[in-house]
Amino acid sequence: MRRVLAAVLAAAFVLTGCSTGDDAVSQGSNFQFVAPGGKTDIFYEGADRQPIPEMSGDDLMNEGKTISVADYAGKVVVLNIWGQWCAPCRTEAPELEKLHTRTRAQGVQVLGLDVRDDDRSAPQDFVRNRQLTYPSIYDAPGRSLLKLSGYPRNAVPSTIILDKQQRVAAVYLRSILAADVLPVVQRLAAE
Repeated sequence: MRRVLAAVLAAAFVLTGCSTGDDAVSQGSNFQFVAPGGKTDIFYEGADRQPIPEMSGDDLMNEGKTISVADYAGKVVVLNIWGQWCAPCRTEAPELEKLHTRTRAQGVQVLGLDVRDDDRSAPQDFVRNRQLTYPSIYDAPGRSLLKLSGYPRNAVPSTIILDKQQRVAAVYLRSILAADVLPVVQRLAAE
């Protein structure tokens, strides 16, 4: 019993040491994800916003073309992490298209990050079948996703909203509806 209690206390000590700071950016000037208090909707204001690492890759629908988050500098970017194999993504994709159509004139860009799809034709069919017009980075090996320090790679779908300076303003570790993020992106577009 004492050994079990000692092991539990040691594990708690280690976990406490890993969770210093109040938010995802308390560690420095680069975005490092931490879910404060296990939240699934996380918001950053002002100085708490940190830049996202460079994320780029093949354009899912235009082989041989590279797209990057940096291509949308000066715009609010709604970066959605998805996969055609993901059941909640099937509901979320039309909602993101609705958001894209409604807000692109306000300087908002929806950008997908397709992960864990080894066969490119499956996510391409997903996009065509749902008539999605926003672009997606094809990131089958997850190289772009790995650049997000500490980001939960199993949180698919999830969405990261960047302000016009490409700093992380919000993270949603769940599927979203257009109505969930519309007020956030409109506020950021007005900044």
